[in-house]
Amino acid sequence: MSATPVWSVDPRTGNRREQVASEATAEEVDRVVRAAHAVRASLADRAVRAAFLRTAADRLAEAGEHVIEAADAETALGPARLTGELARTAAQLRAFAEVVDEGAFLDVHIDHEDGSRTPPWPDLRRYKIPLGVVAVYAASNFPLAFSVPGGDTASALAAGCPVVVKSHPDHPATSELCASVLRRAAQESGLPADVVQLVHGFEAGVELVRHPLVSAAGFTGSVRGGRALFDAAAARPNPIPFHGELGSLNPVVVTGAAAAERGAEIGAGLGVSMTMGVGQFCTKPGFVLVPAGETGDGLLKSLTATVSDAGSGVMLDHRMRDAFVSGVAERAGLPDVESPVTPGAGGEHTVSAGYVTVPAARLTAEGPHDALLEECFGPVTVVARYDSQDEVAAVLGRLPGNLTATLHIATESADDDAADLLAELTPLAGRVLVNAWPTGVAVAPAQTHGGPYPATTSPSTSVGATAIERWLRPVSYQSTPEALLPPELRESNPLGLPRRVDGRRA
Repeated sequence: MSATPVWSVDPRTGNRREQVASEATAEEVDRVVRAAHAVRASLADRAVRAAFLRTAADRLAEAGEHVIEAADAETALGPARLTGELARTAAQLRAFAEVVDEGAFLDVHIDHEDGSRTPPWPDLRRYKIPLGVVAVYAASNFPLAFSVPGGDTASALAAGCPVVVKSHPDHPATSELCASVLRRAAQESGLPADVVQLVHGFEAGVELVRHPLVSAAGFTGSVRGGRALFDAAAARPNPIPFHGELGSLNPVVVTGAAAAERGAEIGAGLGVSMTMGVGQFCTKPGFVLVPAGETGDGLLKSLTATVSDAGSGVMLDHRMRDAFVSGVAERAGLPDVESPVTPGAGGEHTVSAGYVTVPAARLTAEGPHDALLEECFGPVTVVARYDSQDEVAAVLGRLPGNLTATLHIATESADDDAADLLAELTPLAGRVLVNAWPTGVAVAPAQTHGGPYPATTSPSTSVGATAIERWLRPVSYQSTPEALLPPELRESNPLGLPRRVDGRRA
């Protein structure tokens, strides 16, 4: 049987650009996983890992012109957007190098023997060790920051785990280029190139999550695809952690006081946020609760003007474009749904931005309008007009888990609804914003990019320093002679690690 070719496709035309690779067979997946597993010990030295991450950032930046050209040709995201994404990706690699240098992620605890305790304490020393080979499933909408050189890869390598990346079919040439940069950086840093591997193809992705030497997986993509892989990871003879980011509606609530105070400003901000990147951000505000009547009308007038000026855009591929066109048509066709700016096909290869409105009362109980409470990938948002706080509470109570939840409140005067609404939004998301917009995810230690299912399949973050925790597990040594202990746990602390000794920070 001949190998299935992997083509790079121009989303602006739908035409094939070049054959980049071939889809990996089960045998090839087995080979690359075993190769990655064989070199896992090479990542044991933290100093070497940190140097590798910094070198990877440098080499990625040096190759920036070629990387951006390749990514733009395959995604139509544009040089300006991709230049920023490349800078973010390099900064993320450097940030994890700092995490590795500091060593707090090892979470070292030492409890000395204490016979006075009930029950008595033996000498216990605990830290975290890498899980092993990590499978990374690249995202469609971020060909750099959430793909081959992205956060899952950077955090897994920082933890000491080799990585096998399953390329996204929307940007295989970019994936090959970035993988080659990372592999060269590994060799420059004294590591085997096989600490980073790349495979292509749907079946390769399935084989990867089932492979007995794969110890964990990170995924960014659709609910359907992510759930299938999550179930496969759980069904293995030895189930593995599957950290999946699957989908998010990212609800927004605008209080009556906020709409009265600065409705035009909020409407314009919403229009910019929901159309950013042709509405293909995982944090796009896709559902907005706005007061009914004149209080909210000014907001919608501003939103209409902003969205109408957005123009048409090219989505990542024609499959997504078709899903967007059919999805918005389905929603716009529901009873009592109106389209002040009709979203849909902008041309043969493009889409136009828009939004739909619906009375919030239509969403307080199960019914045909439930489609409005599901993510529609692309430049569209749903505006639900509410008459009371009880309606807001009822609608929020029906929402699934999200990456973000946003509250807009009055700034010039007291807003009596703010505290209660913030309390209602907090259980829905991993990041809660007040008077801001969720598009844009800072790579910061306090960041949470995750949330209740289906936003993610685990209570973790894929962005920020603590993303490294996904690829580690704790191990404790009891009553172990000093000479046999790992250096990280020795009494003398030869590595100078931050740690807690007998419950206190040392």
